[in-house]
Amino acid sequence: MRIKVSHQTHYAYAAPAKSVIQILRLTPRSHEGHHVIGWRIDVDLDCQLRADQDAFGNLSHRFSVEGPVAGLTVSVSGEIETFDTSGVIAGTVERFPPEFYLRETELTQAGDALRGFALASVKGAGAPLERLHALLGAVNGAMAFDTSPTDTGTSAAQAFALKRGVCQDFAHIFIACARHIAIPARYAGGYFLRSDGIIDQEAGHAWAEAYVADLGWVGFDPANGISTHESHVRVAIALDYLGAAPVRGTRFGGAGETLKVGVRVSADAQSQSQRQTQS
Repeated sequence: MRIKVSHQTHYAYAAPAKSVIQILRLTPRSHEGHHVIGWRIDVDLDCQLRADQDAFGNLSHRFSVEGPVAGLTVSVSGEIETFDTSGVIAGTVERFPPEFYLRETELTQAGDALRGFALASVKGAGAPLERLHALLGAVNGAMAFDTSPTDTGTSAAQAFALKRGVCQDFAHIFIACARHIAIPARYAGGYFLRSDGIIDQEAGHAWAEAYVADLGWVGFDPANGISTHESHVRVAIALDYLGAAPVRGTRFGGAGETLKVGVRVSADAQSQSQRQTQS
């Protein structure tokens, strides 16, 4: 399937900033699940994008702008060909052994309620893959999708207490539970081609990957209750959202920051026709 992505992030400041520094994790790598046909990042200010790789092997770009900066827009456009690998992630850059992804972070600390939920969710399940699928269904069933009550600093335990959140929260809860039952798990961010025909979205998408012996890394999308497939465009991985955030940075001076994000994910005409035929 060929998927086209357009992603704009616009910052505006009521009082101009003296300078802005940002790191972008907005460029996917090719692997056995998808091939990048073309990808472009633009910033609407006079600056130089410096390409790099972060500690997790994610492709990244950095830039700095001297002000006064009243606003800036980061634009991404690209096309990618995806393949259904039944959720198995292969051919990726791996900087750490799987055991590294058993580490807790502030955003993925389980807490007593989540630990109990994790154990109850996998009770009776045998092999690790079976336990992960049981956990996938349990998280999807326990949480309601709601953009109102959480933000990027909400932890897994906090979102689970609310029983509401966005895809980032679903992913953090799944990761926290998987790590509690001794299965390495990590955060994955990117884009998702929706099956309901809606192509304009408010943000990118997030899911989790868990390590299964003899299979390797396998993708699980708890917000949708499915394994990852050809509709997922994988961009960045980390221990949690903060390590894989598409845009992070800081500014000096300035006040009254507002942020607008627009994401458009669509399939080409042939791929869309095939999807409609299959459904």
